[in-house]
Amino acid sequence: MSFVTQEDVFAAIEPVMHGVFEEFADGKPVTPYPFPRIPYRECMGKYGTDKPDLRNPIVMQDVSDPFRGGGFGLFARILEDKKNAVWGIPAPTGGSRAFCDRMNSWAQGEGLPGLGYIFWSEDQGGWGGPIAKNLGPEQTEVVMGQLGLGKGDAAFFVAGDPKTFAKFAGTARTKVGTDLKLVDEDRFEFVWIVDFPMFEMNEETNHVDFSHNPFSMPQGELEALNSKDPLDILAYQYDIVCNGYELCSGAIRNHLPEIMLRAFEIAGYGAGVVEEQFGGMLNAFKHGAPPHGGLAPGIDRIVMLLAGETAIREVIAFPLNQQGQDLMMNAPSEVSDKQLKELSIRLATTLKA
Repeated sequence: MSFVTQEDVFAAIEPVMHGVFEEFADGKPVTPYPFPRIPYRECMGKYGTDKPDLRNPIVMQDVSDPFRGGGFGLFARILEDKKNAVWGIPAPTGGSRAFCDRMNSWAQGEGLPGLGYIFWSEDQGGWGGPIAKNLGPEQTEVVMGQLGLGKGDAAFFVAGDPKTFAKFAGTARTKVGTDLKLVDEDRFEFVWIVDFPMFEMNEETNHVDFSHNPFSMPQGELEALNSKDPLDILAYQYDIVCNGYELCSGAIRNHLPEIMLRAFEIAGYGAGVVEEQFGGMLNAFKHGAPPHGGLAPGIDRIVMLLAGETAIREVIAFPLNQQGQDLMMNAPSEVSDKQLKELSIRLATTLKA
């Protein structure tokens, strides 16, 4: 849509998404609009993913402070590096050694050495486990109190660089919620994920690169690009997530050539490269493109959720098999020599060993 803000896009799509689900949800509750909004970085810290399933009530927290210089040496040493943190994953009703041991074994199956935990021990009449024993009762109470936990509960902990462990933490949160039957599966929970970062640090090259969509409008526009730390610049990018699935993705697009050139410059691409690779778009901007934005709903995913399926191939008319073939249409098929000649394509012959 032309001449719109992010709020205009939200106001246009929310009634449509809500209406479709309300009509075909077979009586299941649907989040009323306006849908809640969670900034990307907050979302990653709470759920370990930018596609959170909010039917799961578990919210992770940074519990680093009680572990700094504390009795649990492993976490204390990890926290000596300022980029590291300790996250707590609450497990309401999970306070048994048997459940904690199962989660620890699961983590080892995922390739980790284990998963630290604190649980409510009926035998001790308080918090138990190796972490609680080393941390001490006072600091343990601080940690578990911060997580809102008490008798009958447990918590699991991951430590290190959040960029490295966030995905695993999110998977652990999902498993805890599922295994403890905390997830309300008979509802559709919508949420906007907003304020995606415009740039990120490329760990391989140690240079700033685009985080998601390079053609989005940075918040603050040219002034932000010229005055802020690139890693602090947010973009007008947004997703609609429902029950852990991204259903729509969109953005307010950049429509000004000077912003496009400056954004690519920050990411290490000179004006010549932009002209060569995106000259058509740049020329269109120079002739005057209107402010514009929108989003793209994933119809297949919407149908999948409404049909109660977990695999998108179950709702696609002609799904591909594991070899990438469409058996209904017998595609892909052999290409004739005539077709190859028309397109000036020559097939490379297989080299013999």
